[in-house]
Amino acid sequence: MGETSTLINLILLAVAVGVFLKLRSVLGRRTGHERPPFDPYSAGEKPASINNGDKVIQLPKRGPAAKPDLEGDVGGVDPYPQREPYVVKDRWADVAPEGSAIAQTLTEIALADRHFDADAFMSGARAAYEMIVTAFARGERKTLQPLLDEHVFKSFEAVIAGREARGETVDQSFIGISKAELVDASLVAKRARLTIRFVSELTSCTKNQDGVVIEGDPVTIRKVTDVWTFERDVKASNPNWRLVATGSEG
Repeated sequence: MGETSTLINLILLAVAVGVFLKLRSVLGRRTGHERPPFDPYSAGEKPASINNGDKVIQLPKRGPAAKPDLEGDVGGVDPYPQREPYVVKDRWADVAPEGSAIAQTLTEIALADRHFDADAFMSGARAAYEMIVTAFARGERKTLQPLLDEHVFKSFEAVIAGREARGETVDQSFIGISKAELVDASLVAKRARLTIRFVSELTSCTKNQDGVVIEGDPVTIRKVTDVWTFERDVKASNPNWRLVATGSEG
């Protein structure tokens, strides 16, 4: 038993020595002259390369980002040319004087209703004025009703009904609007009101049931000045304005 145990120990010792020598040949020994680990971000380091078979692909050295020369040219073109100061155009220049109370109210209306556009409103008001004047002369209630406030519609309808009862007709020719001017604006709660002075030209006369002119002149062009107020709920989904008050000058 003693001789067998000694023989086994010798065999294990020989195997251990063989494994140690094999590892040493593979891993090598430190000599104190080994190259330090590669630092890809160190200053002055040469570009690293990847050996892909027979091809060597150079990797660019990473350095601090280049800063643009704000005072010089880049490629012959100045990327930061001097620009004129940006000037905001007066938003209501074509409708109300800058800094006026009307302009301030228009801004408040626009803040309450982001779809509001004063120029578009003025254009629509001109079209509505001609439509209402023409429909009133003809007695067209269906055309008038959606354009007028209930109170104004009742007043217009009463005049139309009176003419019909007397057998009278209005012969009118609308020539056009020579001037439309916004003269007042207000915003109370959610009710916006805009007042316009219209100056228009037309010919108009009233005839009795026999066709005889009893008022006006079918030939002479008259200049008419009306002051109308339109209103809209700025929170309503309906974008239409309605005529809520009428007046005249001269």
